[in-house]
Amino acid sequence: MNARDKKFLTAGIIVALIIAVLAPFLASSNPDGLESTAEKVMPNPETEPVLKSPLPDYTLPALGDSPIGGVISMIFGTILVLALAYGVGAVFRSRKAAGEDGGEE
Repeated sequence: MNARDKKFLTAGIIVALIIAVLAPFLASSNPDGLESTAEKVMPNPETEPVLKSPLPDYTLPALGDSPIGGVISMIFGTILVLALAYGVGAVFRSRKAAGEDGGEE
């Protein structure tokens, strides 16, 4: 990775974290189009999930429905998604490198 790519990646991570910090304060408390439609179409849209979310509705259960809990959960979620994306990228990069090193004639 060259210096330009590192700067671009760092700027993207900083923008994602700024959005994660500001989103709980800027988001509407009214349901969005998808959630509103689901409430109209389905009699009980809040069914039991297969797995319990550790951060339900972008909150921390210990902090309740406070914006601080939303900020912490969104920062945690952003870092988790970035780490997963990095891990998937690393797996594909190692497979590509393994395919280039051997196996092709």
